[in-house]
Amino acid sequence: MTEAKSDFSKGAAYINGQYVPISEAKVPVGDWGFTHSDVTYDVVHVTDGGFFRLEDHLDRFHRSLEGYRLDPGVSRGEMRTILGKVVALSGLKDAFVAMISTRGVPRVYGSRDPDDCDNTFIAYAVPWVDVIKPDVQARGAHLLVAQVPRISQDSLDPTLKNYMWRDFTRGMFEAKDKGFDTAILLDAEGYLTEGAGFNVFIVKGNEVITPDRGALRGITRLAVLDLCPELGLEGKVAPVTFEELMDADEVFTTTTAGGVMPCSRVNERIYGNDRPGPISAKIKETYWRKHKEGWHMTPVNYADADNPFAAAA
Repeated sequence: MTEAKSDFSKGAAYINGQYVPISEAKVPVGDWGFTHSDVTYDVVHVTDGGFFRLEDHLDRFHRSLEGYRLDPGVSRGEMRTILGKVVALSGLKDAFVAMISTRGVPRVYGSRDPDDCDNTFIAYAVPWVDVIKPDVQARGAHLLVAQVPRISQDSLDPTLKNYMWRDFTRGMFEAKDKGFDTAILLDAEGYLTEGAGFNVFIVKGNEVITPDRGALRGITRLAVLDLCPELGLEGKVAPVTFEELMDADEVFTTTTAGGVMPCSRVNERIYGNDRPGPISAKIKETYWRKHKEGWHMTPVNYADADNPFAAAA
């Protein structure tokens, strides 16, 4: 097979019905995913050779497909196999794995009718990346509450994954200009939402709270809420004001590409001793320990890329 002769060590992709090295995966300039950001995606991570909460990510991806009225013509089972195969071909034991559907290229070039497009399915696996670098996590991330407000959820549903990041990008530039690691955004009413690719939690006493608006229903966010009772904590999804953020005992962020990531500063507010707080650190430790114990893990059979979830002989 052609893919067996290719070098997938830097990543493998599935595009246009073929498996190719990540460097060869290209999207046409006429694809509405590129020209209009008419695309949805999801990202799942592989750790120690196993997918974490793969079915939850597939559930969310299908909700996004339905929300954007995209039909890539690939069944859930086929998607699952493709995702496993790009990981097996890459040989990566720790990977960042994406599933994407774009609106596609109009059959009538220049058309403004979305029904003139054939939707696509793309998948790829590349080496693991952390949204917030490990050394920054170790000392606690410094977050800026950006001046730019989160785009209204009445205009763009934040629970459907998308690449429309103009508000986040503006916020990140503002944060960098002011010496912060990254930005978090409030909505127009002053409630906390999320950051660029991550959810936010505050800790107050025994409560671990994440915003109920303007934010993706993150899978790592879900994992933290699942872990709270085990740790004697009360996990809550509720409104979080700017004042409550600044008055919190601790702050941390969560994402597929990084897991649980403690913070030590927001704006000029320093939490605790300017290091990750004890509850944040405990949640992070428990999250990764349970990975190693097999919690919600789906092992990949690297020996048989065509049957990536078959039990190894």
